[in-house]
Amino acid sequence: MPAVCFYFQVHQPYRLRRYSVFDAGPDYFHDAQNAELMRRVAAKCYRPTLNLFHELIERTGGRFKVSFSITGAAIEQFKEFAPDVIDLLQQLGRTGCCEFLAETYHHSLSALYSQDEFLAQLDLHAGAMEELFLQTPSVFRNTELIYSNAVAQGVAELDRHHAILAEGVGGLLAGATPHALRHPPGLEGLPVLLKDHKLSDDIAFRFSDRSWSEYPMTAPKYAEKLAATDAGPDAHGRALVNLFMDLETFGEHQWSETGIFSFLEALPAAVLERGGRFLTPSEALDEFEPIGPYDAPHVTSWADTERDLSAWVGNAMQSSALQDLYKLEAPVKAAGDARLLDAWRKLTCSDHFYYMSTKYHADGDVHQYFSPYESPYDAYINYMNVLDNLRTRVRSIAEPG
Repeated sequence: MPAVCFYFQVHQPYRLRRYSVFDAGPDYFHDAQNAELMRRVAAKCYRPTLNLFHELIERTGGRFKVSFSITGAAIEQFKEFAPDVIDLLQQLGRTGCCEFLAETYHHSLSALYSQDEFLAQLDLHAGAMEELFLQTPSVFRNTELIYSNAVAQGVAELDRHHAILAEGVGGLLAGATPHALRHPPGLEGLPVLLKDHKLSDDIAFRFSDRSWSEYPMTAPKYAEKLAATDAGPDAHGRALVNLFMDLETFGEHQWSETGIFSFLEALPAAVLERGGRFLTPSEALDEFEPIGPYDAPHVTSWADTERDLSAWVGNAMQSSALQDLYKLEAPVKAAGDARLLDAWRKLTCSDHFYYMSTKYHADGDVHQYFSPYESPYDAYINYMNVLDNLRTRVRSIAEPG
């Protein structure tokens, strides 16, 4: 039976209000909608799931372990609209069975566009984790598991993280399994924890799909699937299964009526009674050694069937918006206005570009589910109207009068 590493992403973007070319105010964000959505997700997902995690840790005598990366956007909205969720996360942190990971504060694509902003957002995020949870994150999870050899090199040069998370992309594994630690080529000192997307997506996406051949999935059946995993010949039979997914899987994406909470409640006992174990990412680093390189010359992610960047830069609208956004970085920072910088950083959130995706079929359905817009073109126009206003405000500071 393998060791199991559970990691959960916690994120809620600041959604924009409808902003036309005739608008001139600096109130870009839809405060009422953001409050409503945060309170709804807190009620359906965050409170019941975090309370259940705490119960499972107590019930198993600390053998159940979890880890989170929580964006600054989520933290700020928790403080404003659901402060008790922070209390629940702090309680989990005090158990010693919960690890908080590093990521970009604003869930941005800055690792690809601006190393300076990437570092600034890591600093902001680390400060929030230290202040709220008394942990200095040492394992890095990039926005949407965006990863490549170049991204890994940039993280290694920062010399502050002991490991990095990535999607276990089948084509890059060349027939091997994702159930062992690996490392970027030439960077043996930076282990990579690879997500098992099939087993993760069994919970995150397929759990309530009645057409799925394995429906209904039960905790014992899932534990048997875990027990059947193979680490490959170089790992000497010691498998590490990384189950990475959004925390919103529980109660929001998979509604309570699907039985997802009953499944989650039964899963730790089903794993433990078969000889399995739960580890945090840092505990996995203490126990396992990388068995070889994971060569990712091109950028990968955990999004969509392609598992690449096409969710955010798959069309001309997205590319144009991103280029215009990062062209504003230097002027915004030179302006020295904290409110302008905060607004610009909120606009770096990857969700804004995700809403502009023109993908179709299954991936398109997922994009549409998350988008507050009627179409990707509406998303683009609205975003660019906001960006144009921000640009005008920056110019008014640079060129007074």
